[in-house]
Amino acid sequence: MTKLLVGLGNPGDKYFETKHNVGFMLIDQLAKKQNVSFTHDKIFQAELASFFLNGEKIYLVKPMTFMNESGKAVHALLTYYGLDIEDLLVIYDDLDMEVGKIRLRAKGSAGGHNGIKSIIQHIGTQAFNRVKVGIGRPKNGMSVVNHVLSKFDKDDYIGILQSIDKVDDAVNYYLQEKNFEKMMQRYNG
Repeated sequence: MTKLLVGLGNPGDKYFETKHNVGFMLIDQLAKKQNVSFTHDKIFQAELASFFLNGEKIYLVKPMTFMNESGKAVHALLTYYGLDIEDLLVIYDDLDMEVGKIRLRAKGSAGGHNGIKSIIQHIGTQAFNRVKVGIGRPKNGMSVVNHVLSKFDKDDYIGILQSIDKVDDAVNYYLQEKNFEKMMQRYNG
């Protein structure tokens, strides 16, 4: 058994810990806790790290294609490793939820998220497991693009770190239980 845990974000220091990079933040935390480091894979256009948990290989993935092309890396990795869609878990930001709120879904539309749109387009289905982390709506007339590419203010940053810890717990529960339905029941709401 193998699992592919994909965090969405944009590569480069310019985007480090911006709202759109919540997925990268979580994948980085998982890697740190497992004491594994990333290697850049040019073929898959992603940073990859892996570890074994209870005999199961777990891949941590940060697509390096920029958000709008995230599906390229996800599709290539699923195909190369011969994985089923059920082996995929995607973590990403959602601006339609308040900062720090998390929601787990087994399927759904892209909801305007270009990274998810790209994954759906490349893998040919909306039915894949995902964890959405709320980043809130833009304030004071700020554009959506500027909002998602900006850093969190101090209060929101504290909330985001707490929600990343909660998602970390949820992902570890999922890896132990090997059951996304149970994970949703336990961590949604």
